[in-house]
Amino acid sequence: METVDAVVVGAGVVGLAVAREIALQGFEVLLLESGQGIGTGTSSRNSEVIHAGIYYPEGSLKAKLCVQGRELLYAYCDSHGVGYRRCGKLIVATSEQQLGQLEDIRQKAASNGVTDLQLLSRAQALALEPELDCVAALLSPSTGIVDSHALMLAMQGDMENAGGALALSSALASATCSADGIVLQAADGTQLRTRMLVNSAGLQAPDLARRFQGFAARHLPTAYYAKGNYFTLAGRSPFSRLIYPVPEGAGLGVHLTLDLGGQAKFGPDVQWVDSADDLVVDPARGDGFYAEVRKYWPALQDGSLSPGYAGIRPKLKPAREGTSDFVIQGPSVHGVAGLVHLFGIESPGLTSSLAIAQQVMRELRG
Repeated sequence: METVDAVVVGAGVVGLAVAREIALQGFEVLLLESGQGIGTGTSSRNSEVIHAGIYYPEGSLKAKLCVQGRELLYAYCDSHGVGYRRCGKLIVATSEQQLGQLEDIRQKAASNGVTDLQLLSRAQALALEPELDCVAALLSPSTGIVDSHALMLAMQGDMENAGGALALSSALASATCSADGIVLQAADGTQLRTRMLVNSAGLQAPDLARRFQGFAARHLPTAYYAKGNYFTLAGRSPFSRLIYPVPEGAGLGVHLTLDLGGQAKFGPDVQWVDSADDLVVDPARGDGFYAEVRKYWPALQDGSLSPGYAGIRPKLKPAREGTSDFVIQGPSVHGVAGLVHLFGIESPGLTSSLAIAQQVMRELRG
């Protein structure tokens, strides 16, 4: 049976970041991906936003790792030639009743170390974005957008240059954990022994962990799926910054984001579904998008939105129980040496990816 220092399961942006970090620390690492390419799951269906770290509860992993990860990510893009734009975003209050929420957001951001938010009057906001309609807004200059595929390719290159290897179309069927190490059983029957295993399988991470012998079932979370639908705007974007309403429910509201080519899209909304494979955008949901977007952009014309794509957020709590934090579950929790599970890595997972990788390395080192 072949032996390798470390195995990472899942070649999304977080799995790539983790495998890269392990390789850079001098360990032989194998990155297993069940798909035919990197970043074909959740990482291919996000909004490519570099988040500032504004919304998350003080002291949470999301808050800590987003703020750390944002700075790491901007520096990484600079050093590796990955395309990005620090375009900034406006969080808008569209009624007087929402003004208090803006102040709450500003205070929460400050507690997370995000101290550059600027409160703008209606006139100041419209001076930046004349098509906008609001009573006030918060400007986040640290928010940006990134070419996520170029980012993942750069991470893959770093990992391979440091001696790591990527195995595509390589699904992991099960694992057996013991004091002698972790034995992996691939879907094709191949067996492999490793001292370190990181489960970064995204939406499939809880189901994969369920197939680990020697791992106590009481540490398994229940997976829930919050689908986010995006609609694409026809024609030129009226905004040069990202536009977000005040947050609501399990998401951040139907907001406007841009890609590096200037294409605008709206979303995601929140639609709780039973399957991680439910990725079809129902055109009928566009009616709700028009109503939400017109709260801050009244000039949106009928017929200018078309179904784009959908992504699934890996949630650890159902709709009625609110939000949950990232779970980076290492040996200190479950007692299995060398094993780290990544559960519930939703937004801001992309922004946090390099910081998550460093945290995983600390867990593996004990």
